Amino acid sequence: MVNTNLSQKVSSPDNSVGKGEVFPLHLIRNIGIIAHIDAGKTTVTERTLYYTGRTYKIGEVDEGTAVMDWMEQERERGITITAAATTCSWKDHLINIIDTPGHVDFTAEVERSLRVLDGGVVVFDGVGGVEPQSETVWRQANKYGVPRICFVNKMDRVGASFQGTVAQIKERLGARPIPIQLPLGKEQEFRGVIDLIEMKAWAFLDDPAQPPQEVLQPQEEGEVLTARDALLEGLAESDDQMMLSYVEGREVSSREIRAAIRRATLAGRMVPVICGSALRNKGIQPLLDAVVHYLPSPLDMPPVKGRDLRTGQETSRTPDSPFSALAFKVVADPFMGRLAYFRVYSGEVKAGSQVFNATRGTKERIGRLLRMHANRREEIDSVQAGNIAATLGLKSTFTGDTLCDMAHPILLETISFPEPVISVSIEPQTKADQDRLAEALNRLSEEDPTFKVNHDKETGQTLISGMGELHLEVLVDRMLREFKVGARVGKPQVAYKETITQPVRSEGRFIRQFGGHGQYGRVFLEIEPGPRGSGFVFEEKLKGGAIPKEYVAPVEAGVREALDNGALAGYPITDIQVVLVDGSYHEVDSSEMAFKMAGSIGLKEGVLKAKPILLEPIVKIEVVTPEEFMGEVIADLSSRRGHLEGIEARVGFQVIRAHVPLAETFGYATQLRSLSQGRANYSMEFERYEVLPQALTEQIALRVRGKISS
Repeated sequence: MVNTNLSQKVSSPDNSVGKGEVFPLHLIRNIGIIAHIDAGKTTVTERTLYYTGRTYKIGEVDEGTAVMDWMEQERERGITITAAATTCSWKDHLINIIDTPGHVDFTAEVERSLRVLDGGVVVFDGVGGVEPQSETVWRQANKYGVPRICFVNKMDRVGASFQGTVAQIKERLGARPIPIQLPLGKEQEFRGVIDLIEMKAWAFLDDPAQPPQEVLQPQEEGEVLTARDALLEGLAESDDQMMLSYVEGREVSSREIRAAIRRATLAGRMVPVICGSALRNKGIQPLLDAVVHYLPSPLDMPPVKGRDLRTGQETSRTPDSPFSALAFKVVADPFMGRLAYFRVYSGEVKAGSQVFNATRGTKERIGRLLRMHANRREEIDSVQAGNIAATLGLKSTFTGDTLCDMAHPILLETISFPEPVISVSIEPQTKADQDRLAEALNRLSEEDPTFKVNHDKETGQTLISGMGELHLEVLVDRMLREFKVGARVGKPQVAYKETITQPVRSEGRFIRQFGGHGQYGRVFLEIEPGPRGSGFVFEEKLKGGAIPKEYVAPVEAGVREALDNGALAGYPITDIQVVLVDGSYHEVDSSEMAFKMAGSIGLKEGVLKAKPILLEPIVKIEVVTPEEFMGEVIADLSSRRGHLEGIEARVGFQVIRAHVPLAETFGYATQLRSLSQGRANYSMEFERYEVLPQALTEQIALRVRGKISS
């Protein structure tokens, strides 16, 4: 018989975060809630806020009352669109939480959140298991070395499988999951969790009140003991101290087990796995305990690295070093102005103080400092190392910029974002909307690094580009509601790219000499295709001072400018390597502008000779369909130039995975509903760029040139 004593819900002021309250660094947790769409991230966050006493009423996503989904577009669609930050406390620990979107169109929100967070809670649907966006967010967490714990949600649903999800985490994510809990009951009978560390069972009621004690049934004890042995064996393989105890056969305490789990988690050698049902208020308190026990504090993370602007050398900052911070999100508030979120890595910043923007080389004045709770703000006097806050008043700070002490400048690594894959044309409905449209586009592009605005000089159109149809639909909706802009939007267009297929040597000449001061610039470029996904690489291999060093940068600038419009159909050029190998200059007539023009001309003429081709974006698509419709779904994907990657059976359904050109997916939601009587659903995410078939390349090139109608 094993009893439990679950952590109490504390709603007293002692459990809330007081204004200006300073927590020691070892008691701070900066975490992100990340997952595939509809896995239950926001529901987990809402229950977290309730049980920590941050809110006194549980918000529901389906009812549009979730605190973290505060935008009108989020409440209407029932999805998270923008990463929302909040702060709460649990067992004397301060927890800064960022609830991130799950939809692939808003993956930039996950990217910039993980860049500044210390730990992550990855939520999985107990029925769906590891889904496409689960893989994406896992790779993003790997990229930034973020320790994480896994929460298998929705264990009360028919078909939910804890062990099945654990197996998928191991197989599809290449991780080493170690269950530290087992579910108590299955599917509709799911009542709570069995803690394999304390060997206690925790049962929960749907009502968010103190759960009663639970007794392990005799038939359950065998499975629990086996699982605990597996936990100890897994820890022994991951932790030297546990290995010694395991080999000696010594009984280890719960404290020792938790310490070993923490060491292995922080080192990335294992991932603790727990379970629950957030919607039914089951398993949230143990999740909070796991956050406190196993995820890192700022002190557990290595010192942040950057480049010392005075010496040019790499340097690092510990929490007690002079002030440094990274701005990871800018929000364009039509009423409040620009709100910049930042993570402080070292030192302290106070309201009203002057800081240095090392990225832009400008001075900034910190206005009001704010602790955020979704869209609500609490004013504070200062922010210390290890904390996340927001400020008003920064005029020239953008996503990825470094803020630091004036006397100790440092440039931290910025944040990289994926390129947009879909575009639409946009124009104001009336002349009065014209200026408002320009302002709205500028503000939104400042806020969202994956939202690009381009003006087509040939057609005079304004093109906006984003990560998907939903992404652009939400942005246009925001223009209408927040900025009161009326606009007409064209049909979606795929963001093709161009590249070359063979190396060439090219000359770029810009010579204008008609007496007096003229222009003279001459360069020789070696141009060759780069590996897929490499982007643009520029090198300088001049010999004998053929061109003065001050003209090399203008040549590169000219080459970069020419990459914006390809020779084949006017799409941006990518995956190309350019080497400046030779050239000549004139003592009087040469200038930076002349060499910039020469670089641009050399690139354009070289690309024409290098047999350019078009690249198209490919998406990874996952369709979950009843078995009786599987044949029709596969046939439809094949007709869309799709390549089948695999089929997986789940309870009552088949999961079809394929790679399909983005251009072939427009209108797919309607077609899939028609094929499956509305019973199938799908998700997709950008995967890579591939060479477009020659016949389609010629067709698109002709269309762009205006020889056939679009």
